Amino acid sequence: MDHYDIAIIGAGLAGSLTAIALARKGHRVALVGPKPAIADGRTTALMDQSIGYLKTLGLWDETEPLTAPLVAIRILDGTRRLFRAPPVNFRASEVGLEAFGYNIPNSPFLDILEKHEMALSTLERTTAAAARFDLGGAEVLIGLGDGRTISADLVIGADGRRSTVREAAGIDVKTWSYPQAAIVLNFGHELPHQDVSTEFHTESGPFTQVPLPGNRSSLVWVQKPHDAEETLKLAPDALSRTIEDRMQSILGKITTEGTPQSFPLSGLAARRFGKGRILLVGEAAHAFPPIGAQGLNLSLRDIMTLVDLIGRPAGSRLPADTGDRFDGRRRADIVSRTASVDLLNRSLLSNFLPVQALRAAGLHLLASAGPLRGLLMREGIHPGSALQAFKEGLREQIGRKSA
Repeated sequence: MDHYDIAIIGAGLAGSLTAIALARKGHRVALVGPKPAIADGRTTALMDQSIGYLKTLGLWDETEPLTAPLVAIRILDGTRRLFRAPPVNFRASEVGLEAFGYNIPNSPFLDILEKHEMALSTLERTTAAAARFDLGGAEVLIGLGDGRTISADLVIGADGRRSTVREAAGIDVKTWSYPQAAIVLNFGHELPHQDVSTEFHTESGPFTQVPLPGNRSSLVWVQKPHDAEETLKLAPDALSRTIEDRMQSILGKITTEGTPQSFPLSGLAARRFGKGRILLVGEAAHAFPPIGAQGLNLSLRDIMTLVDLIGRPAGSRLPADTGDRFDGRRRADIVSRTASVDLLNRSLLSNFLPVQALRAAGLHLLASAGPLRGLLMREGIHPGSALQAFKEGLREQIGRKSA
């Protein structure tokens, strides 16, 4: 029976990145899971901190040509409500960056990760599914769908919302749903996007255009489920015209590409993010609507934390309480991000006038208050940095008064 330091269950973006990061540290890693049945047509906007980590892993040089930078993010109120907000523009230059991050197509990104997996001598990739787990001994036994059994000191669940690893560990989840579905697609356009992402806030949710290389962009369009069904029925020309109208023709003529995909929106939070020899990353631990480019960025912070926690191979078995320590280190970040995305999404859906007024007032404040806008941008890019900047500023003011 083959033994590994770490077995990672789930070979999507989160699982593949985890496997590469740990294998590069010298751990013997098994990456377990079948390839996706269909190509993932979505894109992922990774922020500056995440891009820095891709560079650390040696992945950025091959990935960068696929991407488009996000030099600015523009929020426009597309509602017809009594309380409407002014346009808000966030520019990376305001916080000393060339770009907030980069938008990456998921499918070719996975291809790059697979290439790097094959080049790592300490990483073994198996496309068999994990069928059963035995957590009762000094190591975890994993029965595979091809009849083999492997063992590992630690098991990382990166196997999505219906995580078999989470279930085997007996970790409960809190789930919730929204009366929304997200349509995702890519499209070409007549006018250049100038590396600006535009997010229209509508009564049914955000309508978000994110740049791709050239005169192309990706779209995440959140609608009511019935409206999403009707949108998917549109012929390509009619869909292109509908998107152009929704975007107020700011990018000129629109031409959609391929077949749109649709996903119901819901949320999930594990009650624990680690337990004993089990650790959860990505959507096995947390999932929420595609708002504010938080999903994979949060997952990459999971990965950064676990790699730092596990460290390099020490010649002995990895500790049996690693999952419990990981849970403590990830809790504050995951809980705060999940709550903030949920609050923003529900504020768009609410018909309660005081809620609409508060949301509009908040965007008015962001539009007019540069320092506050800067703090918010720093926090979005590097979580925890806004609080640190506030503390440093407070110390500086106290120091001046004492001098």
